[in-house]
Amino acid sequence: MFKLRLKEKREERGMTQCKLAEKVYISQQIIAAYEVGIRKPSLDVLIAIADVLDCTTDYLLGRTN
Repeated sequence: MFKLRLKEKREERGMTQCKLAEKVYISQQIIAAYEVGIRKPSLDVLIAIADVLDCTTDYLLGRTN
């Protein structure tokens, strides 16, 4: 669920993987790995991503709509 919602929200915001990565201080390759489901973010990174994408961590994790 996380990988789908991350990509959906990033694209809704018109952000590239690279731009999102810059804003959360990680590499574009890590964002790509999240979006294909081969990595999961740490709690700190998850919170930063939610802040940048203006959504909740629960939304990204599939706990809420």
